[in-house]
Amino acid sequence: MSVDGIGTEQGGGADEPGWDVDPDDESGVAVVAAVGRQIKAWREAAGMRAAEFGAALGYGEDLVYKVEGGRRIPRPEFLDGADDLVGAGGKLAAMKRDLAEVRYPKKIRELAKMEAQAVELSAYGSHNLHGLLQTEEYARALFGMRRPAFSLDKVESLVAARMARQSIFDRSPGPELSFVQEEVTLRRHLGGRMVLRRQLEHLLEVGQLRNVEIQVMPTGRDDHAGMGGEMQVLKFRDGSAVGRSEGDFGSRPVSDPKHLRIVELRCGIIRAQALTPRESLAFIEQLLGET
Repeated sequence: MSVDGIGTEQGGGADEPGWDVDPDDESGVAVVAAVGRQIKAWREAAGMRAAEFGAALGYGEDLVYKVEGGRRIPRPEFLDGADDLVGAGGKLAAMKRDLAEVRYPKKIRELAKMEAQAVELSAYGSHNLHGLLQTEEYARALFGMRRPAFSLDKVESLVAARMARQSIFDRSPGPELSFVQEEVTLRRHLGGRMVLRRQLEHLLEVGQLRNVEIQVMPTGRDDHAGMGGEMQVLKFRDGSAVGRSEGDFGSRPVSDPKHLRIVELRCGIIRAQALTPRESLAFIEQLLGET
């Protein structure tokens, strides 16, 4: 699922398209700086001043200096335009691949990499819908209500990263994906009633995929093994696995067999306590009719 069309303008207005550089992401900073140096070298070799270069691309001089100085991640169209302008023969445009990942936060890149390699995923969500199940507008509403508030640039970066992770549904053969969601996550009108309606419709669509199971944990259940919070287990082709349980093991990913057994045990019990996948889709359809 492509995310290249998502804009990320910040408070600076139309002269600031692109993404902020995360100063704590050392590898990302190095990549952005290297790309910036290449853009500057090609511009100077073409005998163009920064103001002239920016004007020809439709951007301001300040943005050109930020990009060349490694302080701003340019959007793909900036690189395409720069390549044509200085006659780089595709060398600058090819750098879009280098920047495709570093524009997302490091932790999300690491998570996306693990999800891309997983052959099985089991997850339980108690507060919000799992990121892989969210629509773009639901994700934007979710990030937009964080406090302290994220900048518009940060919100769009996080939304784009979340949507990019959903390429997991395009894999063939696809991994086995199992989600258990608390009933309340399907009733909360984050972003408004219509956002929720489209989100429920999306869940019904995804739930029809042969490798996906979505289950609902009714609020009225007397027994519930997930009261400790959200959890997830990712399993890989080589037999290894990574798990995470909110509130346990410092909420960090764990691969120790003893810790993994605890998370897997809870996930299994939660699935048994929830509605079956068929019952759950019927329940979601009912909620859609009430929304």
